[in-house]
Amino acid sequence: MKSGFMSSRFLERGRALFCAAAIGMTSAAIMAVAATAPTSTRSPEEDAEITRSLATMLSAGRLVVSRNQERINNPNLRDKGLDGKTVLAEAIKIYKESGIDPVSIDANSPHGKLIRMQMDSIVEVMDAHQQTLNRQGVGFKGFIPAVFGRLVNEAFGRQALGIAEMKVTAPPELIRNPKAKPDEWENEVIRDKLLSPSWVKDKSYAAVTQNMGRAAYRTAVPEYYGASCLTCHGSPKGDIDITGYAKEGGKEADLGGVISITLYR
Repeated sequence: MKSGFMSSRFLERGRALFCAAAIGMTSAAIMAVAATAPTSTRSPEEDAEITRSLATMLSAGRLVVSRNQERINNPNLRDKGLDGKTVLAEAIKIYKESGIDPVSIDANSPHGKLIRMQMDSIVEVMDAHQQTLNRQGVGFKGFIPAVFGRLVNEAFGRQALGIAEMKVTAPPELIRNPKAKPDEWENEVIRDKLLSPSWVKDKSYAAVTQNMGRAAYRTAVPEYYGASCLTCHGSPKGDIDITGYAKEGGKEADLGGVISITLYR
């Protein structure tokens, strides 16, 4: 196994945006295409760039949804102005703060193909939920950054079937959606790496390993509770939050979620 670290200063901005609820592809779907999937010639360095890019775009999209929560939950405003094209444009602006324009990435490269699948997934999700977002007379819509992220990861998984998958997971005790439960590799990385007192905060962990019987480049990007996360995930522990779940009693800067990305080789 070859392993290493990677970090992204930009991803620090996503601290307040996550919630442990996401799903990638199903095991059966992966196995169905495993036999025909091409063998990758990408280097680990290229895979590190791709995973960093995908995590950055996911965080950017969630930030757009986070910034517009008041608008989304306004029961008097009909058209929220948050169609897929608009949200993607805002996400691209935020992504560019990392120093790269995602649209400039070669569309024929593995990186370019995957980032475009992800951008298409953002548009798909937003356009599919216009009726919910624009419903008048309803306050809290339940369309929070965590839900947006899960839906985008699901849509991305369908487009990148057998090539790549993404999900947001977390330490097992923080999991709200059973589909987000960490697998064996994710659980080991969370337990032995990301939760270790000696782990450098904001550092991601990456390894070339096996997944579903195939070689894969896997990355775990840590996300930490920000002040706004504590509304749902803080104290008093056990109190019911606005989404109907019991609060976990978390504290600011605690590890609360992990973006898990798998690129099959």
